[in-house]
Amino acid sequence: MAASDSKILGVVILIRHGDREGFYQDPIDYTPSNTAITALGNLQSFQLGEEIRSLYLSPSSPSFISSVSADIVQDSQVQIRADGGGERGVIFNSAVSFLQGLFPENPTYNSTLANGTIVFAPLNGYQTVPIESVEPDNDISLEGWTDCGTFVDATNAFYNSAVFNETAAAHASFIASLPQFLDNRPATLVDMWNIFDFINVQSIHNSTFFTQLPAGTIEQARALANFHEEGVFTSPQLNGIGNIAGQTILPSIIDGFKNITDPTSSRKFVLEAISYKPFLSLFNMTGIAKQNPQIAGIVDYASAAAFEVRQPNGGGEPVIRFKFKNGTNDQFNTYGFMNSTSDVPVSTFINTLQPVAFSDIPTWCKVCNNHQDRGCANLVTTSSPGVAAIAHHDRVSPVGAGFIGAAVTLALMLVILALLSSFGLLNFGKHKFSKHHKSDVSNRHYC
Repeated sequence: MAASDSKILGVVILIRHGDREGFYQDPIDYTPSNTAITALGNLQSFQLGEEIRSLYLSPSSPSFISSVSADIVQDSQVQIRADGGGERGVIFNSAVSFLQGLFPENPTYNSTLANGTIVFAPLNGYQTVPIESVEPDNDISLEGWTDCGTFVDATNAFYNSAVFNETAAAHASFIASLPQFLDNRPATLVDMWNIFDFINVQSIHNSTFFTQLPAGTIEQARALANFHEEGVFTSPQLNGIGNIAGQTILPSIIDGFKNITDPTSSRKFVLEAISYKPFLSLFNMTGIAKQNPQIAGIVDYASAAAFEVRQPNGGGEPVIRFKFKNGTNDQFNTYGFMNSTSDVPVSTFINTLQPVAFSDIPTWCKVCNNHQDRGCANLVTTSSPGVAAIAHHDRVSPVGAGFIGAAVTLALMLVILALLSSFGLLNFGKHKFSKHHKSDVSNRHYC
């Protein structure tokens, strides 16, 4: 799989955010707490952007995407999406730093005004790149698990499973040794992701903690956290609820492939800034984790997965090449996936995974058995069985409004007349009509 055997057409890239402050998420429904990105996290994301630039936007690179402007960003050529929920701005801010490295300042970035004045961008040509903040309340694509009742049920089932209880028993002594390092946090296998994250954050930012932590503790905590999160965010079946983080992000990935392979589309660079959870599901669904166990588990800060879309030199349909970089200290390597040790046809990827991919609200509400959150309360059942639609109100035309107004006025007048008659304030007389109208109006009274 040499770069010279094909031409790169475009790329879909998934990145995890950079280093952040402490973070807690509920181990049952994964409701997140507040946190913030650190200076280190911004630097990691910026450096990742620089590395991606050197790989895909440098003319000297064998993977240079010639259809994407490398100097001055062209909005139509790129799509940037960032999870706007989860870790409360950390992911979005990481995307901002990443883009500063991907499209750095350019002194030639300027505009010529109508009066001939040339205006240069500030900060020596700072470039702004539009980022779509994907808010979980409006879009389920980057956080499919949030408020998902079926996901919660599956998580509880995993915690009650034999393999979970056996793992807890096998590591009981290690878990029992942790409270002294956890600042009163729970020390159970159920809370193992939070345990690992706390130890990891403290090891990076707290020198006293780092020196007091016994050797091997963070490695063992990571191994148990990997077991924990793989049990929650993967399923053996492609359509299993544990894969929901992958199922809901897949439509945007597939759309990216379709744009890249469409010669009429200018969009050839797609970036999704996400948490670690979709990585787990996607690596499971595509066979990446099974074929490459060395990269299975929770990906590190500032990790990046690149799905390169390539056109083989010998012709035929476009193929996908998978590259991955696990954190700042790793480098991009090519890995096999989908039971192949080489590039995978785009059609194989789409035909295999599109049947289980969804990002629309009605499907999500049904899958998650949710009738209240994330837009589900606005859904109504239509006359067609099994079809859901967003509730709406049809607008009334001015003519229709006139008829409605007249009808209401007439009804009100009749009520008033009836009241006056009942009090004896108004008398009605009978009038004869021709036989042609007798059957219709002989019992009507008019004043």
